[in-house]
Amino acid sequence: MTTVYGRRAAPPVPRATRRSPAGAVLALLWAGAAAVLGLWWCDTASVVGAADWLTGAGRIAGLLCGYACAVLVGLMARVPLLERRIGSDRVARWHAVAGRYTVCLLVAHVVLVLAGYAVQDGSSLPREAVTVVLDYPEMLKATAGTVILFAVGVTSARAVRRRTSHEFWYYAHLLTYAAVFLAFGHQLALGNEFNGHAVATAAWYALYLGVAALVLWFRILVPVRLNLRHRMRVEAVRQEAPGVYSVVVRGRWLDELDARPGQFLRWRFLAKGMVRTSTPYSLSAPPRPDRLRITVKALGDHSAAVPLLRPGTRVWAEGPYGSMTAGRRTSHKSLLIAAGIGITPLRALFETLPGDVTLLYRARTAEDLALGSELEAIARWRGARVLYALNGSRGERPRLTVESLRAAVSDLAGHDVYLCGPHAFAQDLYQVLRTAGVPNRRIHHESFEL
Repeated sequence: MTTVYGRRAAPPVPRATRRSPAGAVLALLWAGAAAVLGLWWCDTASVVGAADWLTGAGRIAGLLCGYACAVLVGLMARVPLLERRIGSDRVARWHAVAGRYTVCLLVAHVVLVLAGYAVQDGSSLPREAVTVVLDYPEMLKATAGTVILFAVGVTSARAVRRRTSHEFWYYAHLLTYAAVFLAFGHQLALGNEFNGHAVATAAWYALYLGVAALVLWFRILVPVRLNLRHRMRVEAVRQEAPGVYSVVVRGRWLDELDARPGQFLRWRFLAKGMVRTSTPYSLSAPPRPDRLRITVKALGDHSAAVPLLRPGTRVWAEGPYGSMTAGRRTSHKSLLIAAGIGITPLRALFETLPGDVTLLYRARTAEDLALGSELEAIARWRGARVLYALNGSRGERPRLTVESLRAAVSDLAGHDVYLCGPHAFAQDLYQVLRTAGVPNRRIHHESFEL
């Protein structure tokens, strides 16, 4: 087992909890959508007849689709305000919802505009589609972008994602940039709202160029600077439990990262078979000025290759990300509930969260308790409690119910609760906690299963 990183002083009091800007960001996004609708309203004098109604509805769908594409890319830019203050899981959910809206708006735009043109020209829908694609400016590129965006939408569907590798999904998702680039020209060439309207055109350029700048800065330049400055390498790999390994990464001036217990980084190990994949792993110990540690369970191709890493392997990292930190505390009492490898961020929090802290660790057997010796050492040092929920002798799982949680932790509703574990486990436990009277604002959880 990896040992605790030495003796520490009492856990520091974290920075004052700041209110999440999620509401303000959503309000800004909806205000942008309203402004886009205003473009159509100001440019449309009247709507008369079936052709006008169809093309008008198609124009609205197209404008909103173009705006949603910019929002999609912006949510992919890994802006610290979003990733750290709002939370990567919530931003990922927003991105997924925005993606579904974008595809639906794209379908509506294509069908409604073609139908309107067909009614206006007295032509069939297929013939009108061929005419628009071949004869209208910028439409060949826009058609290619549409096909790509549909393909990305299909690969993002949950049923498809379960049957494809993370690498395939990741690289297919990057094609969103190509789709947006190909479709941008036709928005200005054929959008009545932009023809002869310098202010609207400038605003549209500012929207897209601003989002492109965010992607360039936070997804390319910031990671390059981070890795050139900190020069991280694998120092050691140690087994913690069957199939569970810790990786200690050494680097320079790592305190400048301002990483906090509970957060994660996206890791790319420059070793054979692992270079193409960037995977999020949480810090499993409080960060030190010269070392970071993650703990990984072999669940897929990338995580299964982690035990084969050799000391000295170069590491490319991005982050830190995540908002499941001490900064979200609202009470001096905390309950940490982990299942399986979900112990990793909670182990770091267990050492550093101020106040009265209890850790409940769900695992199949005692042998599966990764970092168990560290947890016991931390509990003795700080006078905290560690509780275990293990399977019975016949493999039966203990149920975490309202009654069992209240019996284990007095004043359950007065605790901040940090959850980390499989998605279904966290969902079920969230409902149990709400039934037990724990306010939603005191339940802290991040998930990346969409």
